[in-house]
Amino acid sequence: MSDMSHPPSLSAAGDATVADPAVEVNSPADPPPSTDRREIVGRSPNQLAWLRLKRDRTARASALTLVVAAVVAVCAPLLGWLTGIDPTDKFVDRLNDFGMPIGYAGGIGAEHWLGLEPGSGRDILLQLVYGLRTSLFIAFASALLASLIGVAVGVVAGWARGWLDSAVNWVIDVTLAFPFLIFALAVIPILEDRFYTDREAPPPAFRVALIIATFGLFSWTYTARLVRGQVISLREREFVEAARAAGAGTGHILFRQLLPNIWAPILVTVSLNVPQFIAVEAALAFVNIGVTEPTPDLGRMIYSSVGYVASDPWYTLFPGLTIFLLVLAFNLFGDALRDSLDPRSTR
Repeated sequence: MSDMSHPPSLSAAGDATVADPAVEVNSPADPPPSTDRREIVGRSPNQLAWLRLKRDRTARASALTLVVAAVVAVCAPLLGWLTGIDPTDKFVDRLNDFGMPIGYAGGIGAEHWLGLEPGSGRDILLQLVYGLRTSLFIAFASALLASLIGVAVGVVAGWARGWLDSAVNWVIDVTLAFPFLIFALAVIPILEDRFYTDREAPPPAFRVALIIATFGLFSWTYTARLVRGQVISLREREFVEAARAAGAGTGHILFRQLLPNIWAPILVTVSLNVPQFIAVEAALAFVNIGVTEPTPDLGRMIYSSVGYVASDPWYTLFPGLTIFLLVLAFNLFGDALRDSLDPRSTR
């Protein structure tokens, strides 16, 4: 008579055999599986910086403002197509005998949401949107040019030793000694007179290119000094010595080993240079050596509105408020970006 005290199980041949209690799955002696198991996920420094940036409310608000400004600037032709108004159109029939817009608050209405410019009769909204486009283009192009020059000079100065390092430092110190705004006030008219006579009106593209070149060629020093200090602190590190021992050339060490480790301060410098260039470009336009007609420009709008501050303050308010919000958003985002990229930050 067979022993029925053990439960049957399948053997390798498929017959009923005795079950092994050592392999019982849900044995009462075993502890229940944990339902609160948390996996430890490793994150790179870039991922940690991105998490810090996303948690920062100021960074989110300023980034949203900048994205909206960039979309509006890019879609400026679309706005002109939807409204059927060109930024150079002049509605002189809606001005009174004194050149002031007819209507409430400078001619604000359904057809002209922000009113009309006194004297010229151009639509302020179209001038504002296209002027925002001009300011952002000049600021980003100038920041890119200044960063490229500053990074190249800073890497060479930080890697080199001896007379080359001393010569580059001397050039940086001499360039920093020039008052930038005063130098721009002197250089732009001189260079313009060099290529065009008094009877020839320079094209607007020439003045824009001249402003970008002036900004880039005389604003690279801060980036160069920052990059030089970073390269000096990294050139004796172990990974650089390992690259040398492996037979890597100077170009590989500079652009494949050092630059990827100093991109964070460079990015912060670019984000802080852009608002500076926006403000300086508006200042140049305010003293009438900025972007020329008929290219719309925020600084020139403020310059043109000075004579109408008492009678039509809205004409001054709209471009001034746009520049203020744009510069403030860039500065706040640059500060938040610097905090997020700092590994010692507690934010």
